[in-house]
Amino acid sequence: MNKYKDPNIEFKKLTVENNFQFIDVDGKYLPLPTEIEISESGTCNRKCSFCPRSATGFEDKKEFISNKLFNKLCDELNSYNYFGTIRFSGFVEPLIDKNIYNLIKNAREKLPLVNIELVTNGDPLNYKRLGRIFESGLNKILISVYDSEEDYFKFVKLCEDYGLDEKQFIVRKRYLSEDDDFGIALSNRAGMMTDAEYKIDVLKEPLNNPCYIPSYTFFLDYQGDVLICPHDWGKKIVLGNFNFQSLKEIWFSKKAIRIRSLLNQANRNFSPCNVCDVEGTLLGENISKFFSK
Repeated sequence: MNKYKDPNIEFKKLTVENNFQFIDVDGKYLPLPTEIEISESGTCNRKCSFCPRSATGFEDKKEFISNKLFNKLCDELNSYNYFGTIRFSGFVEPLIDKNIYNLIKNAREKLPLVNIELVTNGDPLNYKRLGRIFESGLNKILISVYDSEEDYFKFVKLCEDYGLDEKQFIVRKRYLSEDDDFGIALSNRAGMMTDAEYKIDVLKEPLNNPCYIPSYTFFLDYQGDVLICPHDWGKKIVLGNFNFQSLKEIWFSKKAIRIRSLLNQANRNFSPCNVCDVEGTLLGENISKFFSK
């Protein structure tokens, strides 16, 4: 059992389990994703041992989501009066993107009810940048500290000095020892950790329990691909491409609903879910029922 519990889980329970938003889909009312996670570039400044980026051959791409693609997302969500969560996170370090402030600002202007979060390793962060992202419209920053306890307290002080309250920031201890799982919810990233610095094997047999993550998370990468899950680092299941389709078309596609239905029935007998070690039942059971046969 993983020793780490994400301190943001209690808040996510409130949004994921109780914040459903329904739209008409061919005469049936079905829920939109409660979380939209955006992996808005192809780059990160770190190669942590417990990340697929430390694996041989993992390609870092200094490319970023376009304003056109992001504005398309905001415009469609605006048409639904969307009030869920948008989180800049994924496989990257969002603060490397100099355009991140404009992305947040555009989201806030078009989606006044949305909860906007950003996950960062803190390396590019200082008082001025912290102020700028909150002035742009951010609701919460989650800072993952990888080096030392000294840095942990430095970031706590930075947030407190700026005047953030406990609902606006979380500083996470990622510098803990291997015995404490490095302070993260360790996983094999759907089979992508076999060649990483900290190796985690693929499963020999699929887990025999449901996974609800694809029932509440819409995961968009910077190129427009929509993945089945934030753990699918190998991009084995691409539900569609947002450059050419709408969120509604992708989220409610036969392919997406079929995969959710299989996972909700504890059927993981397909790649990459058959080798993934993420339990996937911590959140999302209530919303998953709308996608079960």
